[in-house]
Amino acid sequence: MLFKELGLSGEILRAVEEIGYEQATEIQAKTIPLLIEGKDVVGRSQTGTGKTAAFGLPAVESIDRNAGRIVQVLILCPTRELAMQACDEMSRFSKYMPWVKPCAVYGGADIERQITQLKKGANIIVGTPGRVMDHIRRNTLKLENLRTIILDEADEMLNMGFREDIEEILKYIPSERQTVLFSATMPPQIMAITAEYQHEPVVVGVQQKSRTVESVAQYYYEVPMGRKSDALQMLLLAFEPKLSMVFCNTKSMVDELTETLVSKGFKAAGLHGDMKQASRTQVLNAFRSGRINILIATDVAARGIDVDNVDAVFNYDIPQDNEYYIHRIGRTGRAGKSGCAYTIISGRRQAVELKDIACFTKAEITRCDLPARDDVIAKKTERVKEKVKDYISSGKYDSGYGELEKLTSEGYTAEQIAAVLLGMRIAKETRSVPEFIKPVFTPQGKKGRRTEGGASKIYISVGRAHRIAPNFILGALADATGFPGKSFGKIDIYDNYTTVEVPKSSEDFILESMQGQKINGHKITVRHYDGEKEAIRGRGGEKDYRNLPKKQGGSRKKSAGHTGHSDRERRKKRR
Repeated sequence: MLFKELGLSGEILRAVEEIGYEQATEIQAKTIPLLIEGKDVVGRSQTGTGKTAAFGLPAVESIDRNAGRIVQVLILCPTRELAMQACDEMSRFSKYMPWVKPCAVYGGADIERQITQLKKGANIIVGTPGRVMDHIRRNTLKLENLRTIILDEADEMLNMGFREDIEEILKYIPSERQTVLFSATMPPQIMAITAEYQHEPVVVGVQQKSRTVESVAQYYYEVPMGRKSDALQMLLLAFEPKLSMVFCNTKSMVDELTETLVSKGFKAAGLHGDMKQASRTQVLNAFRSGRINILIATDVAARGIDVDNVDAVFNYDIPQDNEYYIHRIGRTGRAGKSGCAYTIISGRRQAVELKDIACFTKAEITRCDLPARDDVIAKKTERVKEKVKDYISSGKYDSGYGELEKLTSEGYTAEQIAAVLLGMRIAKETRSVPEFIKPVFTPQGKKGRRTEGGASKIYISVGRAHRIAPNFILGALADATGFPGKSFGKIDIYDNYTTVEVPKSSEDFILESMQGQKINGHKITVRHYDGEKEAIRGRGGEKDYRNLPKKQGGSRKKSAGHTGHSDRERRKKRR
């Protein structure tokens, strides 16, 4: 079915046409008319089937331009990456509808900047449950006039421990509303939400499409932090693909990487959403014709590109969505040809994310070592020597004999001159070969499960006195790290602090991700929880004695002798 047959306005159809959409996917064709009618919908659909447009286009269509500065649509997503992506899509869909103002709110970003955007009159809010709740508590997000709420990837949000947050958010929304839910699976928890919060929902399902790209060989390389650019250059020099695409997650990275490769002598150009249509067309024509052989692009900008003879795809950044990986590597291996996909990763988190992709796609992604620098230089040197032989045979540069005689008359030998010229040519060909890149290897623990390394504990500086509940802690951890809720173990909440069991292999990353975060409006500090050291600080009791006046907790020396009695028992003894 064509988009123009779905009852969408002219402004949206114009934007959709520019994006390159013509034929609606199955989920879009089934869902869009229902949502435009205002019905509650449950959509069962895997990521990558076009569900963002399935709910996003009707959401944009529903915005009343005369309603004033009120929030009309709320879209909840499990991760900040998905929230950012969905918000970008809303902006693209509403390109010719200036009264539509999308705004993304998610953890790990400056909340003051988000507050400023909200005050400007945003009417479509896309956010993670934790940060949405934060804005509601601050009274910076008001939902009393909301008309539609959309839960994207609802099953994943439940897995991450967001159910209580979702139910709390729903309390702030009018009962007369449209409730839309998209989920890849339909576990009992999803059905319970559907039964309680939706009114006669229409269930829409689509068949799962294949996740494999059989004609593409898939490899990955693990490199130290900060050496991804060098690794990409090494691979381009070693494999010399005739046409290749490099994928980045952000526009700024596309610009930065393009500038780096061009400065090293590569024929590269970037492509992203901020480029004008004329520039975009120019770049694509140059790529199709081979005037440039490396196209660096974001996922969104690469949509609609149809080039059959791409030899290789490089994932410079891990895709923000597993389905994007399939879309990316599907750019090569077309028209019955084979292709290669190379992914460059750094650090434990990206290693875990790549393993998730391999499980999701049911494909083998083989770990490889980067080509050795000496081997690349030797290959380039052989290439120069072969060219010299060809030129000798063809007589292409026989005019050089005259200059050779002049130099030999000055006392230089032909061998000296040849050696210098050959050396100059080899140096030019190999000057862009990066310095040695030390190989690294990170064991890949399965995301969402504790690894064989066991569990560790972290300390978080909020507790019962701050009105903290376990779902606050779990939601903050999931929001900041991107890990599902089942990644974390036992949560113990004391009066002034909380301890959480976390995978030992991911502890450093979790601590780094949580720095500067807020939970229930309280700025927190986090650190490794060491039982013996904490006993010295407060003997593991319910009070954090470091922050108490001496007359209550005594000196640190005295508190070290605390035997673990409860607060009530200690107060009786003081009486």
